[in-house]
Amino acid sequence: MSNEPATRDLLVLVAGRNMEMAVCGVLGRRKSLGIRQVTVDVRRHPEHDYGCRQGGVEFLSVFIGQYQHALLVFDREGCGQDEDSAEQIESELQGVLAGAGWGNRASVIVPDPELEIWVWSESPHVETELGWSGRRPSLREWLCERGFLEAGQVKPARPKEALEAALREVGKSRSSALFGALAERVSLRKCEDRAFLKLRRILGDWFSAESAVLQGSEDD
Repeated sequence: MSNEPATRDLLVLVAGRNMEMAVCGVLGRRKSLGIRQVTVDVRRHPEHDYGCRQGGVEFLSVFIGQYQHALLVFDREGCGQDEDSAEQIESELQGVLAGAGWGNRASVIVPDPELEIWVWSESPHVETELGWSGRRPSLREWLCERGFLEAGQVKPARPKEALEAALREVGKSRSSALFGALAERVSLRKCEDRAFLKLRRILGDWFSAESAVLQGSEDD
């Protein structure tokens, strides 16, 4: 490891293009996050969730001297350790990253069961981006009718299947760009998913900008 100081702020290793677009969309909203400008590089593991789980630490360890911080982000489902909780997987890999030389400069984020859980916010922008604006029944009513959402639930238990069904219903194609658009528009305050809240907290801890003013207008 070089003694030269790290020249970039953040390296993010993700499981695929959808996750890359989502992470980039969130990082682009630094005022809402209350963080300073961050120099960031996002890389995709060719073996997706399983590759991140099995080889993510090794991949990131190559760059210890080049980045101040690192994130490892992948879905619980498909990572090859589905029987464990997302928190267990995060804790295990967090310890391995620390031992590999990152210390407390790296973290692991595991959406449960998958990235699509972040889509299901109560923000009105979700209906807009999914092509449901002005439709009857509303998106949430339709999800309930089709059994994707039970009374009292905020998010579908099977978020990927619910998303794919909703898009088919309106004839809208599923694309990575959709995840980027949702991340750029949907309220960051209204997403209550555990992994997403952890991501927000970590970014705030690492890159806090005391002078940043949260813009309420973009989160309405």
